[in-house]
Amino acid sequence: MKTVRLVLGAVFLAQTAWAQQGAPTPTSRPFHVVNYDLSLELPETGKTIAGNAVLTVQRMGPGDTLRLDLLDLTVSRVQLDGKDVRFVRDSSSLRVAVAGATSRFTVAVQYGGAVTDGLIIGTDSAGRWMAFGDNWPNRARRWIPSIDHPSDKATVSWTVKAPSDRRVIANGSLVEETPLPTPRDPDGSAGRPVSWTVTRWRESRPIAAYLMVIAAAPLVRFELGTTACGVAEFPGCVPQQLYVAPEQRHMAPGEFARAGDIVEYFGRLVGPFPYEKLSHLQSSTRFGGMENASAIFYDDKIFRRKGADAGLIAHETAHQWFGDAVTEREWGHLWLSEGFATYFSALYLGHAFGDSALVGHLRRDREGLVKSANVASRPVIDTLQTNLMALLNDNSYQKGGWVLHMLRQEVGDSAFFGGIRDYWAAHKHATALTDDLRAAVEKRAGRDLRWFFDQWLRRPGVAELATSWRYDTTKHELHVVVEQGSRFAPYRLKLPVAITDAAGATRTQVLEIGAQSRAEVVVPMRSAPRALTVDPGVAVLATFTAK
Repeated sequence: MKTVRLVLGAVFLAQTAWAQQGAPTPTSRPFHVVNYDLSLELPETGKTIAGNAVLTVQRMGPGDTLRLDLLDLTVSRVQLDGKDVRFVRDSSSLRVAVAGATSRFTVAVQYGGAVTDGLIIGTDSAGRWMAFGDNWPNRARRWIPSIDHPSDKATVSWTVKAPSDRRVIANGSLVEETPLPTPRDPDGSAGRPVSWTVTRWRESRPIAAYLMVIAAAPLVRFELGTTACGVAEFPGCVPQQLYVAPEQRHMAPGEFARAGDIVEYFGRLVGPFPYEKLSHLQSSTRFGGMENASAIFYDDKIFRRKGADAGLIAHETAHQWFGDAVTEREWGHLWLSEGFATYFSALYLGHAFGDSALVGHLRRDREGLVKSANVASRPVIDTLQTNLMALLNDNSYQKGGWVLHMLRQEVGDSAFFGGIRDYWAAHKHATALTDDLRAAVEKRAGRDLRWFFDQWLRRPGVAELATSWRYDTTKHELHVVVEQGSRFAPYRLKLPVAITDAAGATRTQVLEIGAQSRAEVVVPMRSAPRALTVDPGVAVLATFTAK
């Protein structure tokens, strides 16, 4: 190796700069897409699109071939820094020769064809043409030449030419909405001419490809007002809008009237809202809701029934912080997205409807988790799972949320929320792994938490606790015995118990239980207790049996 010090210094600077933008390091991938400039022409009918994608690419390490994910569609031309270049097309990718390129270069891809997935094209219940991006987990490659992985985040611009009767919404800020001159047909032989509009949007924050979307449909816009002033990363307030089909306009705003309160609550709890605006759209997503950055898509059926509820809106909005701005670097750490959204939406419900709403949410989730075969057989951090859709399970969502709840009980509110804010600030607009979260909370708590993360995230199961107690009248001691089941290894945990004394007064004692099959904890008491209730506040992910 030659010029070792200079090379290592350059690599270190590149790693530092691009880690802040969510880029992989040179050791993991030789190229990083910095920006996508995507131009699409949508059809009047049918599913055939014409596209031009201009990618600004940063070289992160040695490599002479840029591999882009792209399925189904036909590539007609590729240019490197404005000049035609050789490329190889196979069933799953586009490979571009970039051996002579500088450290930063552009690749332009002209492509098109009938889209089969990713951009969902169809008709609504009234027979109107519509299209909605729906990329999760790795379906962006079905219509966007991209590095289709959450570790590679980029800014994106959209330029969409579509019939003027469709409203086009996308990530970021609206830059332009320009009707084109309508073609003239002097003798009327061609029928009524189609009017076209060019719409441009710009997302200036780096996001993963699975979050890059457009909507093109005859949607009605409903302004949700001035929201979350003072807790936005951009100056001023957070503009929010609701877009619905014309026949659903009577339902606006419904529970979306809470959208401002939801953003403000998370903004003050975690950090400023990270994007230029937040739109909520009735769409054709295959999910109940999809957290596309600054443009959340909700399932059409929700609007045609009773409308979205506050929990769903809060869940998808929480993703703007966790999943969108701070993105899991590897799919096996999906709980950093879904577990966070699950717990923080529950926190919002507690904020909006009282503590009983939070406790009820946690209790219902626990009832399902202790019966789940998936929870019993697989860990939350599931790096061996290759079926990405299978990661959308109760480990990533409910157990991930419960882990955060127990972490909060373990370290206290100050260290927990302080650590979350530090984690967010360090990794926003970038990517993170579970150990990044652990390090942030450990620093606030001032102690090692590897044991906590390992036992709850890296092995399957829940705690199975059998409790009993006796009172020693001679020593005036309450002895609480906790035995752990044999199905899973014993857990180290804090177990709250509510002790009611002879006079009827109740106090809560937190018992420190070691990772052992049987533990006996002694609590001094002047007289025998009247009753003992285990986990009265719903703080431990466990089954409970009284012996």
